[in-house]
Amino acid sequence: MKITLIRHTSVDVEPGICYGQSDVPLAESFINEAEFIKQKLQQEKFDAIYCSPLSRCVKLAKHCGYETPILDKRLLELNFGDWEMKAWEKISDPQLQRWYDDWINEKPTNGESFQALLSRVEDFLNEFKTLPQQELAVFTHAGVIRAIEIINKQILIKKAFEYKIEYGDIFEVNI
Repeated sequence: MKITLIRHTSVDVEPGICYGQSDVPLAESFINEAEFIKQKLQQEKFDAIYCSPLSRCVKLAKHCGYETPILDKRLLELNFGDWEMKAWEKISDPQLQRWYDDWINEKPTNGESFQALLSRVEDFLNEFKTLPQQELAVFTHAGVIRAIEIINKQILIKKAFEYKIEYGDIFEVNI
């Protein structure tokens, strides 16, 4: 089974802002970036198209010609809870240092740990393995792509945030 992972295009958020599951607007460069992605996917044939329900992913999927992707909350980015839409350097929560020290198991205040993200993504993958589809496209976020790469043993969990995933990147993984 092959999964093509597509990260959403650039967003219109100031650098250094923690936005996770916040539904943020797309950058003005959306059309150009989305057109490039659409061209790269043009020859691909997918049995199913899945998508994070956040608009930055849904708009990209639709621009690429997939008008009715299957929306799945398990494909959402990491939930940063109370830290969402705040500049990292302005977060004064004492939980921040605990999270920096153990971001795998600790969670942002009212958010989720990276381990929780891994669990929900693994649940998605396990369900996919039971379906007849062999080729799947997933429009999602960097955190979910990292989680799939970790589950698929392509990267180590300790190195997850060192694994660079740019806006509009496309990855193929075999499960």
